[in-house]
Order: sequence, then structure tokens, then C-alpha cells
Amino acid sequence: MCGIVGLFVGCSALAYCPRKALAPAGAATVAGAEPIAGSAPEAGTDGEQADVSYSSPFARWPERATVRRAPRRELSAPSSDASRYFSPELVPVARHPLIAELRPELFDAVLVQHLYRYLDFTAKLETLVVNRTALGIAQGSVGVELPEEMRFDAYKIYCDEAYHALFSVDLMRQVRDTTGIAPVLPDQPYFLRRLEEIQQELPPHTRALAELLFVTVSETLISASLAELPVDSEIVPAVRETIRDHAADEGRHHVYFAAFLRYLWAALDPAARREAALLVPRLIAAFLQPDTAAVRAELLGYGLTRDDAEQVLADVYDEKTVAAHTRATAKRTISYFLALDVLDDPMVEHEFRVYGLL
Repeated sequence: MCGIVGLFVGCSALAYCPRKALAPAGAATVAGAEPIAGSAPEAGTDGEQADVSYSSPFARWPERATVRRAPRRELSAPSSDASRYFSPELVPVARHPLIAELRPELFDAVLVQHLYRYLDFTAKLETLVVNRTALGIAQGSVGVELPEEMRFDAYKIYCDEAYHALFSVDLMRQVRDTTGIAPVLPDQPYFLRRLEEIQQELPPHTRALAELLFVTVSETLISASLAELPVDSEIVPAVRETIRDHAADEGRHHVYFAAFLRYLWAALDPAARREAALLVPRLIAAFLQPDTAAVRAELLGYGLTRDDAEQVLADVYDEKTVAAHTRATAKRTISYFLALDVLDDPMVEHEFRVYGLL
């Protein structure tokens, strides 16, 4: 899943109640009854019916969805041909000399911890954010008028994402029991903390819109490089197959949310469109920028000195590399917003440039 909160920056290629965990105090909930700010569910900018259409990417979902067709991916002891739990090429710090020279068991732990972060990220993104919005879309409570088929497809996304969370936690438990390496994870993923911070800075009437946009951004970013890992023959089959399963489902989700964005835009008045466009660069950054604090803590746990840890961070996550990675990973997502003419507003264009997205 290239680019997710810095997990693969520079690669070659919540609690008990999700509502409470996500929504700041006083925020309008996406799955609640109030429409998003500035919505005009049945009209475009000039008051005419929005000219958008929907072709479902889920026509063969009963036969193709992972939750319907794939077996449980069970971990066996690594073989000589498939001995890694994650590809070193997709772990930024693993390519740094100070990490590559660690004792073999420590280097393997670096890869395992990266897998844990990926799986934990997936489980929490799907359950705490994406499925909140998917349920709101399915129930018609997000303030956007949608075709019946599109709302029905949201239930399929809800099933997919719940299963992604389940198989991620399942695989994490299997890896822990097989390797004896305990996951070292933050209490709250960086993307969630960043989203909450962004929402807290917004007026209450805009917070639900920010969540809708964040899900749209994340679901169109997430599929960009999911296919990179499964082709690595050195990765244990259960990991490889799990991520292949995830990639197949997320390709359909990408198509869905690219279409949803057009309906969302048609439902916003000009002022709300401007608010939304100004938020997009911050939401992309919230999803893609590296969590250097968590990486620093991990590096110190391997016995690196603080100076060495800072050197690794400076070399791996230098500003130019992170900016280039963010721009490349977000290219398709950005194109969807450019097609909506968001850059016609000079302030929006400036915001995209400030975040290095143009």
C-alpha cells in the first residue's frame, strides 16, 4: 500500500466506538442526519440537475470479492524460497546502511514490524474511517443524492472493508505467534491523529465534509501500489496473498470513489466547493506524510544511538524524496480534482503548490 503515512516513502516503484474515536466534540457526523455544509443534493452550481452518471464496478462482486471467494490465508513456517515477512525494497529504513548492517535477527524484526504497521493501519483505516462513510452513503445520510445502485454498492464496500480489517488482524496474530516478535504500535495511527487535528481546526459545519473528502482521497490513493508486494517471491505466501486480495478489492473501491467525488462536487454550492478544494492538499498530506516520530522510536529500540537514528531519518525522509513520493503517489487522485477545475481558484492553486502537489 504505497505511500500510506510514510510506510513506503521512497520505494522503488479505535478505541471501542468508531464514532467517538473519530469525531471531535461538536462535529457533525457523516452517518448522522444533518447534511454536509453547503450541500444541494439535487443540483449543480447553477441550480440544474447534476450531469453525472454511475456505472457500477461491483457487477461481479459476488464472484470476485475476497470475502466471498478467498480462503483464509494461513501462515506456515518460512521456506528457503520465501523467507521474508516484508520486502526490504518497500521498507525505507531497511535500505539505509545503518539498518542493513544490523544483526540478521534485528533486520528481520525491522521487516516484521513494518508488516505489523501496514496491517494495523489497514484494520484501523477500514473500521474507524472508511466504514463510517460507507455506512453513511449506504443509508443515504451523507447529504449527497446518489443513485440507488450506488448506495447499494456502498454496502458491498462495507463488507469488503470489514473483511480487510479481519484478515489484517488475523495475519498479525499469526505472525506474532510464529515469529515470537510482539507488535510495537502506536495507540493511534498517525493518519487518524492528523485527521482529527484538521477537523478540530475547521468550523463544525465543515468537519463532516472533511471526512467525506478524506475517505475519497484515501480510497483513491490506497490502490496505487498495492500490487507491488505480491509479486515478490521472497515474501511468505500468506502475506503475499493477503495483500493481493486487498489490492483486488481496492481497485473496485478506487473506481467507486472516483465516481462518488463527482456526485459530491455536484452537491456542493460554490462556497463549499472552495472549502473542499482548499482541504484536499492537507488531507493528502495527512495520509501520505511519514510518521517520523514512530520510526524514530522504533530505531532507538534496535539499539541505534539517537544521533544514528536522526541520521537515518534525515537520509531516508529528506524533503525532496518525500515531496516527490507524495506527488507521484497522489497523481491519479489529484487528476480527479483537476478535472473539477479546482485550480481555477488562485488560492486553491496556491495551496496545491504549497504542498508540492503540482
